[in-house]
Amino acid sequence: MEWENQTLTEEFFLSGLSGYPRLEHLFFVLILMMYAAILVGNGTLIIISIFDSNLHTPMYFFLGNLSFLDICFTTSSIPFTLVSFLSERKTISFLGCAVQMFLGLAMGTTECVLLGMMAFDRYVAICNPLRYPIIMNKSSYVTMATGSWFSGVANSAVQTAFVMRLPFCGNVINHFLCEILAVMKMACTDISGNEFIMVVATILFTLMPLLLIVFSYSLIISSILKIHSAEGRSKAFSTCSAHFTVVIIFYGTILFMYMKPKSKDTLNVDDLDATDKLISMFYGVMTPLMNPLIYSLRNKDVKEAIKNLKRRFVGK
Repeated sequence: MEWENQTLTEEFFLSGLSGYPRLEHLFFVLILMMYAAILVGNGTLIIISIFDSNLHTPMYFFLGNLSFLDICFTTSSIPFTLVSFLSERKTISFLGCAVQMFLGLAMGTTECVLLGMMAFDRYVAICNPLRYPIIMNKSSYVTMATGSWFSGVANSAVQTAFVMRLPFCGNVINHFLCEILAVMKMACTDISGNEFIMVVATILFTLMPLLLIVFSYSLIISSILKIHSAEGRSKAFSTCSAHFTVVIIFYGTILFMYMKPKSKDTLNVDDLDATDKLISMFYGVMTPLMNPLIYSLRNKDVKEAIKNLKRRFVGK
C-alpha cells in the first residue's frame, strides 16, 4: 500500500509559517537584519585575518575558515527563506531541495570538525607552548582545515544521495528548508538504513570532535590551574574563552536537534514540533551571528586589527 501512494516528486512545498502571514513578515525583517549582520561581522573577520600580518597564525586561520563557513551556511538557506516569506508560492524544485540539503549538511559537519581542530590548536598553544610552532606549522593547520572541509562534503554527499533516492508519499515539507529529518518524514518506505547512516555520521563527525574538545579543554584547564600567578591564569583563559563559548552555543543547539531519541512514530508525524522549528532557526541564524561578536568582544588582537583596518581604509 505504501508503494501505491508513492508519487513522482518534481517539487516540494515548504509549509514553514505559511499559516501565519503576519509572523512571516515579522521574521522577514528580523532575519534580514541578522543576515546583514552575519555578512558584515564574518566578512570583517575574514578581511582582517587576511590583511593584518599579526593575525597570520593557526588560530586566526581557523577563525577565518569558520567565518567563511558561517557565510556559506547562511547564504545557502537564508535568501531562499526570505523570498519564501514574501511569496505565496512556497515551493522548491527537487534538485534545489537536494542542493540545499547538501550545502546545509556539508557546512554543519565541517563546522563540527573544525571546532575540534580549533580546540586541539588551543591545547597545543597552552599545554605545549614551546613546541607550538613545530606542531602547528603551516602544513599542519592547512591540512587540518582541508580535512574538516573534506569530511563535511563527503558526509553530506553520502547522506543527501541516500535521502533523495527515497520514494516520497506527498511533497509537503513541514519546515522552512529542506532539512534532512523533515524530508525523511515523507518517505513511504523503510528508512532504517538512512537512520543507521545518520547515527554513524553523528558519531564520527559530531561526537568524536566533541570528545576531542572535551579532552583538550580538560587538559587546558588542568594546565591553567597549575599557573601560580592570577595574571597568567587570566591570560591563558582569555586565549580560549571565545572558542569555548562558541562551542557551547553550537554544540548545545546541534545536539538538541539531532541527538534526541527518534522512533518510527516520531518520523511519521506530519507536524514538526514548534520547538524544533525555533531551535532550527536559532541554529541557522544565531550561531553565525554570535561568532564574530564573541571573537571581537573578547579578543584584543581582533579589536586592534579592526582599528588598524579602519585607519587603513578610512584614514585617521
